[in-house]
Amino acid sequence: LQKVKNDLEMVLSTVRSKNKQLEEEMKREQQWYEEQKHMLDALNKIEEEANTQVEQLSTEREFNELQNKILKLMIYKQELLSALGEFLDEHFPHPEKGENTKKKNSSAESAVELITLGEILESLINKLITTPHDPYVKINESFWPPYIELLLRFGMALRHPEDPQRMRLQAFHK
Repeated sequence: LQKVKNDLEMVLSTVRSKNKQLEEEMKREQQWYEEQKHMLDALNKIEEEANTQVEQLSTEREFNELQNKILKLMIYKQELLSALGEFLDEHFPHPEKGENTKKKNSSAESAVELITLGEILESLINKLITTPHDPYVKINESFWPPYIELLLRFGMALRHPEDPQRMRLQAFHK
C-alpha cells in the first residue's frame, strides 16, 4: 500500500508538473492568439484605409478627367464663337456700315442705333438659356428688319403666336 501511495504521489507530482507546463503553454498560446488578433485588426484597418484611398484617387482622377473635358469643351466653344463672329462680321456687316444702298430719309432712323446679327443672335440665345419657360425677346427699333426676316424665313427664329412683336430662337436642342 505504501508503494502504491508513493507511486501515486509520484504520478500526482508528474501530473501537477505537466499541468503547470500545460498552463504556461496555454498562457503563451493565449498571448500569441491576442497578438495575432491585434495584428489582424491592424491589417484590416490598413486594408480599409488603402481601399478608401484607392476610391478617393479614382474619384479624384475622374474629377480631373471631367475638368479636362470641360476645359476642352470651353476652348472648343470659344473657337466656335469666334468663328461664328468672324463669319457674321464678314457676311452680315453692321447695318449702318452697309447703308450705301439706302438713303437716310428721316432723323428718327439715325437716332436709333441698329445692332448686328450677332448681337441679335446673342440676345436670343441668352434669353433662351436664362428663361427657357419664356424665351421670347421683344423686337424693338434697334433690330434691323432684314435680319429679323432672315432669321424667320430660314427657321432659326419663330414669332410669338399671339404677339408679332416678340420672337424666340428655334429650340434645335430639343
